[in-house]
Amino acid sequence: MTRDQLLFRIYTGIILLIVLVAICAPLISSYDPYESQIQNSLLPPSAEHYFGTDKLGRDIFTRILYGARISITMTLIVVIISSGLGTLIGVISAYIGGKVDNAIMRLTDVFLAFPGIVLAIAIAGVLGGSAVNAVLAVVIVGWTKYARLARSLTLKVKQQDYLSAAITSGTRPIAMIRRHILPNIIPIIIVTAALDIGALMMELAGLSFLGFGAQPPTPEWGLMLNEGRQLIQTAPWLMIFPGLAIASVVAIFNLWGDSLRDIMDPRKAN
Repeated sequence: MTRDQLLFRIYTGIILLIVLVAICAPLISSYDPYESQIQNSLLPPSAEHYFGTDKLGRDIFTRILYGARISITMTLIVVIISSGLGTLIGVISAYIGGKVDNAIMRLTDVFLAFPGIVLAIAIAGVLGGSAVNAVLAVVIVGWTKYARLARSLTLKVKQQDYLSAAITSGTRPIAMIRRHILPNIIPIIIVTAALDIGALMMELAGLSFLGFGAQPPTPEWGLMLNEGRQLIQTAPWLMIFPGLAIASVVAIFNLWGDSLRDIMDPRKAN
């Protein structure tokens, strides 16, 4: 086993552990993440409340556990839809070519002309603040990257001799894409999507922090940061622990994406 493979397995194990903890949140904590207990308002971290409580008396540790479900699920939905939709559009654009290709590429140019987070905020603002609308806004912004990448990879594959032979033999376009194009570009798309998970999680948390994502009383990490910012001097744990949760999970996903890229790099194959 190489060093890259070992690191990949370690990071994969940590991610699976995080997912398992999120799934088993009701077994780990007996508190309700939505139930207000005003008598326990703003309690500091203790043996009873590991991360303290918020202004409504809700246990922060419990809300972070449940928030992992929401934050990770939202991020994975965005990654899957964005990469899938963008890849499909990019492959079709490159395969058909001509006016269709020009039209799609000009559309991607329009989206890429604006900073991604700014455009996502604008779209989420128009749609209204909610977790679903935040996911939709990031998907609308994010598919263009994968469309561009898939198009360039497809154009490269189209120049191969075996593809010309398949066209000459009468292979249908759908079969051509499924058998010859997608198998050659999917590994690169997967690596790109894996590397994007951390950034997209930060983007979704940012939208929730600004009020365009998940809404109260949802235990979402970005929203928890927003709820704690006004009390940062008197109750700093309201921002410290959700911030650490975001930073830790994003870092793990980034390291996992880097290790996946390393083991899938043919130049490092032994």
